[in-house]
Amino acid sequence: MGRPVAERKVAAILVADIVGFGRLAGADEERILARLRTLRSDLIDPTVAIHNGRIVKRTGDGAVVEFRSVIEAVRSAIEVQTGLADRNAGVPAGQRIEVRVGIHLGDIVEETDGDLMGDGVNVAARLQAICKPGGVCLSEDAYRQVRDKLQATFVDLGEQSLKNIARPVRAYALKPGGFVGAPRPARNPGGKTLLWSAVAAALVVAAATAGWFGWRGLSPAPEHEAALATAAANLAAAPRLSIVVLPFENLSGDKEQDYFADGITDDLTTDLSHLPDSFVIGRRTAATFKGKAIDLKQVGRDLGVRYALEGSVRRVGETITVNAQLISTETGAHVWADRFEGERSKLGELQVEAVARIANTLGVQLFNAEGLRAMREWPAKPDAVDYVMRGSAAWSLEITPDNLAKAIDNYDKALQLDPNNEQALSRKATAETIGLIDLGIGREHFDELIKKIEAELDRAIALQPDDARAHLMKGVIGKATNRHDLWLAETNTAIALDQNYAGAYCQKAHYMIAHGRAAEAFNLLDKVLRLDSQDPSRYVSQLFVCNAHAQLAEWEQAIDWCQRSAASNAATFWPYYELAASYGWLGRTADAANAVAELRKRRPEASVKDYERMQNYPDPQFVRERERIMEGLRKAGLQEGQ
Repeated sequence: MGRPVAERKVAAILVADIVGFGRLAGADEERILARLRTLRSDLIDPTVAIHNGRIVKRTGDGAVVEFRSVIEAVRSAIEVQTGLADRNAGVPAGQRIEVRVGIHLGDIVEETDGDLMGDGVNVAARLQAICKPGGVCLSEDAYRQVRDKLQATFVDLGEQSLKNIARPVRAYALKPGGFVGAPRPARNPGGKTLLWSAVAAALVVAAATAGWFGWRGLSPAPEHEAALATAAANLAAAPRLSIVVLPFENLSGDKEQDYFADGITDDLTTDLSHLPDSFVIGRRTAATFKGKAIDLKQVGRDLGVRYALEGSVRRVGETITVNAQLISTETGAHVWADRFEGERSKLGELQVEAVARIANTLGVQLFNAEGLRAMREWPAKPDAVDYVMRGSAAWSLEITPDNLAKAIDNYDKALQLDPNNEQALSRKATAETIGLIDLGIGREHFDELIKKIEAELDRAIALQPDDARAHLMKGVIGKATNRHDLWLAETNTAIALDQNYAGAYCQKAHYMIAHGRAAEAFNLLDKVLRLDSQDPSRYVSQLFVCNAHAQLAEWEQAIDWCQRSAASNAATFWPYYELAASYGWLGRTADAANAVAELRKRRPEASVKDYERMQNYPDPQFVRERERIMEGLRKAGLQEGQ
C-alpha cells in the first residue's frame, strides 16, 4: 500500500459540462440537483462503466472521464446524449438538462491521487466549450480513431483557436441524428436468433405495406390483452428488492470457462438471497433463459421482479474479465455496472472476489434505486418500507450531518408506522453511531446517546438475530465504551453472518491497530477497499490505512492515505490528526500548519491532549506508537491542550 508515483501516458479524455447549470440551479436548485443525481445513477455512471471509462473527477456541473479508447469514449457520449434527449422529450426548453461533450486523444500525466493533468485534458475541455448543446466535438487526433469504425456522421469544423491552447486544433462535430443507435444486443450465442428476428421484422413490414393487415388485425386478441394485464399486475406487485440473476455468458470461446460463468451465476443467486427483504428468483428458473434472446422488460413482467442482473466472462490471453450490470426491468435503464479482472490461473480466487464485490455493491445499489423510486412514485403517502428505502438513499452518496439527519428522520417515520421494523431500527442506529463517533454530532451528550443507540441495537438484534449490521454497530459501541471483548466478538459475529461485509473487516482492522498489531491490518483493509471501492463511507477504511502507516512511522504513506480519506469526506476531522503529525515528523512546516488549520476548522477543540483522550486504547505497543504521533502533532504546531 505504498505511495504511487505520477505517470505519463496517452488516453482518450472526455470532458462534459451541463449547459446553463447556474441558471437551472438558480430557478429550482433542489429539483435540478435531484434530477442530476438520478441522471448520474440511472444513465451517466452506468454508461461510462459499461464502456470501461473512469470518472476522474466531477466539477459540480460536469465531469472529466478517461477511456482506454476513443471509440469507447464516443460510444459512451452518444448513448448519454441519446438518453438525455429521451428524458428531455416534453420538458420545457428552459428546464432541460443538456450537456456539451468534448473528446481528445492526447498525452496526459496521471497524478498520485488519480487526477489527470496536461494538454490532453485541456484540449478536451476547450472542445467542450465550443460544442453546441446536446452535441459531441472531437479533436482531429480523436476523429482519426473513429472515422471508419463507427456508423456516425461528423461535420468538419475546421481549425479552431482554443483558449490557452498554443496551436489551432482541427475539430469535428457529431452531426445531429448522424449516428446509428446501438441498442443493447439481445443474447444470441449463435447469431441465428437475431437473424430470424430481422427476417421476421422485414416480413411484417412487407406485409403491412402490401395491405395484408388492417388495424383490427394488428390489435391484441382479448386473451392476449388479459395476459398483458396479468403480467403488468405481477410487476406492479413485485417485492421492492426483487431480482433475477440471469446466466452469465461465456464470451471467451473457451468451453472450459463455462463452469466459471455458471459458478458466478449460482453464487450470486445464493449471496443476493441473504440481502434483507430480498426476493431472488431461484437458479433453476433463471437457468431456463440460458442461451436465449430475451426481452428484460418481459422477463420482469413474467417473473414479477423489478431488477435483472446479467453479465459475461471473457478470456483474453491469461486474463479473465467479468462484466456485470444491473438493469431495471420496468424501464430498461442501467442502474449499475462494473468489471473485474484476474489471472486465469486463479479462477477460484477471482470467482470469490467477483461474487463478493458484486453482491456487496448490489446491496447498496438496490436500496438506493428503490429509495429514489419511492420518492418519485409515492411522494405523499409512503409506507414504512418506503421510508426505510428513502432513509438509506439519503446518505448513500455522501455522509454529511444534513444527510444523516434526513436519513434518521425517515427511519423515525418508518418506526412510527411500524415500531417493529427491524431494518429501520438497525439502520437508524447505524446512522446515529456514525454521526456521533465519526462526525462528532451530539458528542456533548455522548453517554446518553450511546445508551440510546445500544438499546436500539439490542432491540434490532432481538427482532432479527442474524442482522450483521446490527452486530457490527454493537461492536462499534463496544469500542467507544472501552469494552474491547465486545468489540471483537460482535465484529467477528458480523463477519460470520456476512462474508462480504466490508465494514466488518474494516472494524477488525481497527481492532488490530488499536492493539499494537498495525502490520496485520493491511490485508484486511485491502479486502475492504476491493469490496467497497465506491462506498461513500470508504473514507473510514482509507483513514484506517492512514492510521496503520502512522502507527508504524511510515509518514509518506500515511500522508497519501490521510489525504484520500479527507478528500472522500469533507466533514470528517479524523484524517487531519495523522496528516499533521506526519508532516511534523517530515519537517514540512507549511503543510503541517495547513493540516492543523483544517483540523481546527472541523474540530475547534483539537489539541494533542484531545487526540490522546480519543485514542485511549490501553495496549502498551499502541500507547508507544501513539506517543510518537503526539510528538509529531507538537512538531506540527498543534497546541497541547488540557
